[in-house]
Amino acid sequence: MYKVGVMGDYDSIYGFAAVGLTIFPTDGLSDEEIARLIRQTSEGCGIIYMTESLMERMKNELQKYQDRISPAIIAIPGVSKNTGIGIRNVKKSVEQAVGSDILFENK
Repeated sequence: MYKVGVMGDYDSIYGFAAVGLTIFPTDGLSDEEIARLIRQTSEGCGIIYMTESLMERMKNELQKYQDRISPAIIAIPGVSKNTGIGIRNVKKSVEQAVGSDILFENK
C-alpha cells in the first residue's frame, strides 16, 4: 500500500501529520538534498503533496515525474510565497480533458 507524503516548509506542512500523513520538511536543505528526498519519497509514496513554493523551486527535478502515473505530485498552498501553480495545473488538466477552459473562462 502506498503512503501519502507532504513536502515543504515545516510551518506549512506540520498539520498534515495530525491526520496521519508522512511529512518531509525541507527547511534548510539544498536543492540537491531536496532532489534526493523527492527521489526517495517517490519510491514509497503514491501521492506527494508539495507546497507551491517548493514546486516552483524544484520544477526542473519535478519534470522527471510529470508523465509518470505514480507518484502523483500535487501542489498545495503554503503559509507564504504562493505562486498560483496549483490553480494553473488544474486549469491545464481541465483544458486537456475537456478541450477548452470551462473553469476560468474570461467573461
